[in-house]
Amino acid sequence: MEFLRREDLHEYQVYSVDFIKKNPIAALLLSCGLGKTVTTLTAINDLMYDDFEVMKVLVVCPLRVGSVWKQEVEHWEHLHNLRISVAIGTAAERAAALNADADIYVINRENLQWLIDKSGTYFEYDMVVLDELSSFKNWQSKRFKAFMKVRPRIKRVVGLTGTPTSNGLMDLFAEYKCLDMGKRLGRLIGQYRADYFTPGATNGQIVYSYDLRPGAKEEIFDKISDITISMEAKDYLKMPSLVNSRHFVAMSEDEEYLYRVMAEQLVINLPNGEITAANAAVLSGKLSQMANGAIYQDDGNICCIHDRKLDALEDVIEAANGQPVLVAYWFKHDLDRITARLDSLGYRYGRINTDVNIAEWNRGSFEVGLIHPASAGHGLNLQAGGNILVWFGLTWSLELYQQTIARLWRQGQASGIVSNIHILTAGTIDEHILKALQGKKTTQKALIDAVKAEVGAYGGK
Repeated sequence: MEFLRREDLHEYQVYSVDFIKKNPIAALLLSCGLGKTVTTLTAINDLMYDDFEVMKVLVVCPLRVGSVWKQEVEHWEHLHNLRISVAIGTAAERAAALNADADIYVINRENLQWLIDKSGTYFEYDMVVLDELSSFKNWQSKRFKAFMKVRPRIKRVVGLTGTPTSNGLMDLFAEYKCLDMGKRLGRLIGQYRADYFTPGATNGQIVYSYDLRPGAKEEIFDKISDITISMEAKDYLKMPSLVNSRHFVAMSEDEEYLYRVMAEQLVINLPNGEITAANAAVLSGKLSQMANGAIYQDDGNICCIHDRKLDALEDVIEAANGQPVLVAYWFKHDLDRITARLDSLGYRYGRINTDVNIAEWNRGSFEVGLIHPASAGHGLNLQAGGNILVWFGLTWSLELYQQTIARLWRQGQASGIVSNIHILTAGTIDEHILKALQGKKTTQKALIDAVKAEVGAYGGK
């Protein structure tokens, strides 16, 4: 195996290493493909073995990214002395990993509360890396509250993310409180809102969204600028071209009628059961399901509406002429219907959700890979396996949307072009979701506006 050396780091990575070393609190807002992991590991290595400022490091990351930290150490020659223990698995396996003799301990974000409140181990890490800082954007979440209990004990904190404001600048409050305990953006969410925002969409006392005050964006960025560096991959790397396209399908009159009834009346009666929607978020999900071709009934059974997207997906795979196709799905019944169609056509396929099938995809073992953005959005390098991504169903999450695209559209992509294909059902909420994603406006207000547009299109009130 040929190892990379420290001299192989890019100039911007060297700058980022120095930034981490000089700043006990550091936020690296680096877009996908810029090598946040090796940059941070290099800084840890220097702080631990050259400067003797750090003794024990905790990395908190998405579940699927845990192994990536260990792989990076094995890949770079100057990091070989770092000992990493990955605390992922059963409670017993996690406990054993935390008690192992190591320099860096890696745990998935879902188990951070367990580590702090239930593991029985004393929290004695003098440096913590939050790998996807955006995972801590909810100030009401259990992981945020657990982390803030131990934050005063930690000398150094590094936050890593490529999407710090996927739902707007409101996300920054909790993320930066994890870093500086509220020094820059305040200790209370209410004060942060009052200082920089005004209520946007409301319904009585309920505020659905907040709008920035004039000049607030610049004020926020100025307050966090001393501990933050932000870089875009396109400015530092030779990236492949990203070509976005839309493949429209159309429902029949009967299928469109069902969709129209759901949009207008929030309820439809089917031969096998009833389907209802209680609010805008539920209605958005129901309409998305119908656009994809199937929907969950109130009793949990699945009602198939149409196969238009399946037919379009079959056409796309056939047109790829043997090139691997990565398919992003959202609902469980999407996966079931897609796999049934692939079985009938005899394609080799696999879900991309384990180290084994990630390796199989990158070796070219699959003609079709199936990926769920929520479980495989962060940290996976899939660019060796293909350059075609098809969205069978869309997500409202800008973060997951961008991260999923970045699995193929990144440095190391052998092809000079990545095709990002959206299969959309014409005249449905699909078009509103894609517009919101491409306009980077995936907020609760955007969802509500989309639902209003769907209801209004059919004369609903």
